[in-house]
Amino acid sequence: MTDELALSVRHLTCGYRAGSGLFGKTVRQEVLRDVTFDVREGEILGLVGESGTGKSTLAKAILGMIKPDSGEIVHHTKRPQMIFQDPYSSLNPAYPVSWILEEPLRIFGKYDGPERKRRVRDILDRVELPEEVLDAKPAELSGGQRQRVSIAAALIQRPKFLVADEPVSALDVTIQAQILQLLKKLNQELGLSYLFISHDLNVVYQLCHRVLVMKSGRIVEQGTVEEIFNHPQQDYTRQLLAAE
Repeated sequence: MTDELALSVRHLTCGYRAGSGLFGKTVRQEVLRDVTFDVREGEILGLVGESGTGKSTLAKAILGMIKPDSGEIVHHTKRPQMIFQDPYSSLNPAYPVSWILEEPLRIFGKYDGPERKRRVRDILDRVELPEEVLDAKPAELSGGQRQRVSIAAALIQRPKFLVADEPVSALDVTIQAQILQLLKKLNQELGLSYLFISHDLNVVYQLCHRVLVMKSGRIVEQGTVEEIFNHPQQDYTRQLLAAE
């Protein structure tokens, strides 16, 4: 981890239209409120909080999927990629893995066929999958293999920052541990930064360097893993820890 920044978020406020009020005036439901934090290069930053606190909305704002009402998001590396919670729904079921991994490179248009195939084999090796999976469609793979393909798809364009939204919650405990170990290895070998979103504090403790605690769309506490888990300052953080 370095002191250089991968992402800066400043005073981010974000909401959505929740219908019409008196005299037809648009009513907005605020989801994120004055959110400010940084992600450093090589850092794994955890984001925790109960369901409905705004974690996924923050991820979508960072990825450019929704437009904030106010505030600033600055990407200090090229735009991040996403690792999804459910790889089965995020991978195109109609195509084999070779197509899924090559297609972003084909769209980018910078690489010829042999170079695309070389990059696909390289990323497959990075996520510890055999070349045989290239001919398989997502439905023919195990849950752990699908999540590895999802990670490979996120990495194929060589980003330096990933947003991981509950990436191991759909996996059993054994496979979960293997994917966490892979994410840790990729962080160390490639210098990747992650915003790692999870409701599972045990997973966050295993993987992350620092933690943001979100409640009702606000960051109510942040600190190192040791600070948050051993010396929480907020009652809400203590409640989250006690619920584990």
